[in-house]
Amino acid sequence: MMEIDRDFTSQLNGKRLTTAEILYYLPDHPSLLQSFLWQTNDMAPRYPRLLRFLSFWRQEIHAVIHTVRIAHRGLIGPAEWSSADIELRLN
Repeated sequence: MMEIDRDFTSQLNGKRLTTAEILYYLPDHPSLLQSFLWQTNDMAPRYPRLLRFLSFWRQEIHAVIHTVRIAHRGLIGPAEWSSADIELRLN
């Protein structure tokens, strides 16, 4: 019997790919704004997994959150593929 992908099953159950950009200040550099990107499958619009992560951040990480921006993919769809018209070589 074929095994179904866990991520696909979570999408069928209502979870969507969610990306959060967290802008924050480090305690030793309070004037420098830094960015952290985090992706997970989560349920919009409540985002319980993201809220647990932000709660963990506030309790365990010594960095003050400035802004959190959220983006998510709303629908299940076919994978998209496009070719690039460039070739790069590293020596």
